[in-house]
Amino acid sequence: MTLKLPRRHGFFEHYEELVGTWTRRLRNRQQAEDLAHDTFVRVLESDSAAVQQPRAYLHQTARNIAVDGYRREDRRGAMESEAIDLSESPTGDPEHFMHAIQLADSIERALTELPVNCRKVFVWQKIEGLTQAEIAERLGLSKNMVEKYMIRTLRHLRDRLDGLQS
Repeated sequence: MTLKLPRRHGFFEHYEELVGTWTRRLRNRQQAEDLAHDTFVRVLESDSAAVQQPRAYLHQTARNIAVDGYRREDRRGAMESEAIDLSESPTGDPEHFMHAIQLADSIERALTELPVNCRKVFVWQKIEGLTQAEIAERLGLSKNMVEKYMIRTLRHLRDRLDGLQS
């Protein structure tokens, strides 16, 4: 399928090359096309007018997106392999099991007390493994603001959960 796109800064003339390169690397054309799509979205959303070498810029952007994806998958896989089966207590101690359930409920309640952006930042960073820069881009905020949201969330959780330690 030949994709006809408007020429902007010479980026689109490298589409097929980008897909071909990543099809060979990923051994999957659909994944390569998805990666190329994400690459072009990122390039078009960025200030790409000053780019001197569109081809190199596209390939580097695709590489960055692919690496970010692999990192997220590694984190997700590690979290899944370390997950505790909540159907039974790992120590065989019913009190320990009930305490773990209460702690999870307390965390969930404490998170609902926070503003939406605080919750998003916490979930995206701690659960999904996104970087602060990625979260900032998603929310249209500065990286500094994302860091402030995380600090606020962690302080709130600490304050709410300190009472459970006794």
